[in-house]
Amino acid sequence: MQIESIKRIYANYSYFYDLLFKQFFYPRQRHVIQTMKIKPNRKVLDVGVGTGLSLPVYPRHCYVTGIDLSTEMLKKARQKVERFNLSHVTLREMDAMNLDFDDDTFDYVIATFVVSVVPDPIKMISEMKRVSKKNGKIVIVNHFQSHNKFIAKIEEWITPLSRKIGWRSDLSLDDLVKSADLEIDNSYKLKKIDLWNVVFVTNNKSN
Repeated sequence: MQIESIKRIYANYSYFYDLLFKQFFYPRQRHVIQTMKIKPNRKVLDVGVGTGLSLPVYPRHCYVTGIDLSTEMLKKARQKVERFNLSHVTLREMDAMNLDFDDDTFDYVIATFVVSVVPDPIKMISEMKRVSKKNGKIVIVNHFQSHNKFIAKIEEWITPLSRKIGWRSDLSLDDLVKSADLEIDNSYKLKKIDLWNVVFVTNNKSN
């Protein structure tokens, strides 16, 4: 998928995104944010913040920056910032593969349901590691290709269709870990049968 295609798809999604996806996405976002136990005055980057479903969950004692490629999705997120008086939240329109932040800016970087949307997941992870401090915490919540060979083959077959509606279904977590040099602390699913993995990572960059 190209950037302009993603923008068009998610501009259309913005009108009904919360209605369609909140029941699936919000519980997992709430889980990871609460599990992280974010300390006071720490800086958090939410990559692909979308309509801001996750924003009210963040503790008010930290500083949250949410970025998204879609202008229309961010409009919905800004409405939530105003509605809930989230003075600790800043929103910016930005490409997750080209983050406009200095190295070592954030203590925590979170990406929920976005790594399989971007054209280059490896570049996105590289940018997340760059702007995160050494030994900072990175959290990824996403669907990854099944280890079951039959299901994995189906996911490969339906990827051309899933791309048309905004994401790929055949992204391998094992390949991502190897290619992006990730140091995983924990990886699990909230339910025994679940479409999404929760992945906690320590930023292992050398400097």
